[in-house]
Amino acid sequence: MPMICLSDFEAYAKKHLPKTTWEFFAGGADECCTRDDNLLAYKRIRFRPRMLRDMSVIDTRTILLGTEISFPVGIAPTGFHRLAWSDGEKSTARAAEAMNTCYITSTYSTCTVEEIAAAAPNGFRWFQLYIHRNRALSEGLIRRAEAAGFQGLVLTADLPYLGKRRDDIRNNFQLPPHMTVKNFEGVFEEESCSEYGLPPNSIDPSINWNDIYWLQSLTRLPIIVKGILTKEDADLAMRHGVQGIIVSNHGGRQLDGGPATIDSLIEIVDTVQDRVEVYLDGGIRTGSDVLKALALGAKCIFIGRPALWGLTYKGEEGLREVLQILHDEFRLSMALTGCQNVSEIGRHLVQFSKL
Repeated sequence: MPMICLSDFEAYAKKHLPKTTWEFFAGGADECCTRDDNLLAYKRIRFRPRMLRDMSVIDTRTILLGTEISFPVGIAPTGFHRLAWSDGEKSTARAAEAMNTCYITSTYSTCTVEEIAAAAPNGFRWFQLYIHRNRALSEGLIRRAEAAGFQGLVLTADLPYLGKRRDDIRNNFQLPPHMTVKNFEGVFEEESCSEYGLPPNSIDPSINWNDIYWLQSLTRLPIIVKGILTKEDADLAMRHGVQGIIVSNHGGRQLDGGPATIDSLIEIVDTVQDRVEVYLDGGIRTGSDVLKALALGAKCIFIGRPALWGLTYKGEEGLREVLQILHDEFRLSMALTGCQNVSEIGRHLVQFSKL
């Protein structure tokens, strides 16, 4: 069976992954309302296509913080890629490099930042950071990522505490014995580690806006804040000098009952007024979803679970297929709505429909 859309990869992953791994990747917080609404919200948006606009040449390229990528779809930070494929994040990095797009590497990688950089030496990568109670650990990780050639620092802001993920609790989810959170290898005693490979409560719940200044004192990398859902926090992000905002609800894995990310996008875009770049993750499953997000003001979107499905299918090759399908669908959607390049995509292209 040829893989022709992202749901084909999802079905393959569900069939072939162990049940506990599938439910770890697929699960959301509590009743999974926000996880599901991330997808459903796109169904409420309709296009206003324009005709007879000469679609013989279509340019999907865009620029993220000064770096050109081939199309506005990157890879969001997700943990534990070796659960999906033996080479883990090294395969993810190679696929992103081959497709000339951005890969945000998770703190909770099963390969080190150095291994990931070596696997795709010409790749465009940002590093996602959780701030730990042991600040020296976080500081060391930032310096390692910068030394390895990562080009941005993505601070996840929506996890002072872990959301209640019922399936993981029921399954007593744990990393297999041969797998570790590689960036922290040797730092913690194994017997002290919890189901996610680190000691319980190791992330610092006191994190606040002043920590942006602390990060700025440690690195020259641009700082992007991930997890913003309101205009108030978008304004605070700008006041604290960040270079980018990722509109994200952690794939519905943290606060259940929060808004779908695409529904939060407009108020954040209207607040920042192009003063910082705005990106989005959550719920993207087709190229037309990508186009809708760009029409509402996102500079780029990032995929999380679909990247893991691609890895499960065929590692680097499978993830490249996922990205290529999204690229081709996005290009086709541009053509059918009358957009020759990404600069022609705007809010005039969409309308909201009540279902």
